[in-house]
Formats: sequence, C-alpha cells, structure tokens
Amino acid sequence: MTLLRFEPYRSFETMFKRMNQFINEFEKGINIETGSFTPRVDIFEDNDNLYLVAEIPGIPKGDVKVTISEDNILTLKGEKKVQSDGENKTSIRNERIFGSFDRSFVLPENLDINNVVANYNDGLLNITIKKKEPEKPKEIDINIE
Repeated sequence: MTLLRFEPYRSFETMFKRMNQFINEFEKGINIETGSFTPRVDIFEDNDNLYLVAEIPGIPKGDVKVTISEDNILTLKGEKKVQSDGENKTSIRNERIFGSFDRSFVLPENLDINNVVANYNDGLLNITIKKKEPEKPKEIDINIE
C-alpha cells in the first residue's frame, strides 16, 4: 500500500504566488493622474554626480523653488498657472493640468549639498549635485595589557 501525503495548503500557496505575479505585472502599466499638476522627474548618477531632471513646461523659472534640507531632502515647489489673455472665452476642451506642486526626494548621504548647480531650459529643470568621498570610519587603537 502506498501512502500519499495530503498537503491542503500547498495549492493555496501556489495560488497566492500566481496572484501576486499577476498583480505586480498589472501594476506596471498603471499610471494614476491626479487633479493637480505633478512634474515628471528622472534621477540618475555617474561616478561624480547625481542628476535630477524635472519636466516643468510653461512655468517661469522664477515660479520654481528648489531647496535641500539638512536631512538631505530635495524639494521642488512651484505652480503651473492657467494662462489667460484677459478675454472672456468659453472653453470647449481642457486637457492640460494646472496647479501648485510640491515634490520631495530623499538624497543619499554621499552628496555635497553645498555644491549644487541648477539650470532651466526649454521646460526642463536640470539639477546636478556633486558626490563627495564618504567619511572613513574612525579607528581607535586599544592597548592590550
């Protein structure tokens, strides 16, 4: 006579793994738009610098504020205002999004936050932050008696 092991929860485990895979694949294609303007941001790095590029078309550079806190949090603030020429016009279709925005990013510790360059050209805000050498850990010699 052959004994068969019955594991009732094994099929549930397989089902949950497949459901998680499906949900993870499904979420990759979702882009949720909210009712206010949120600039798209790319962040990348090389050996010397960290780069941040934000798309903020239609916003004068004077209406954008960039700050870095002591906690290494970079914040972009601004407002994309509705353009009006003063005439009384009836809107037929509005697809552009306007409003104030506030985006914050936690920066790595190896950056020199006192060495930041930002420029704005053709609707792109480019921020370059120099990297610094990490501090070497202190070493204390202990005498052995």
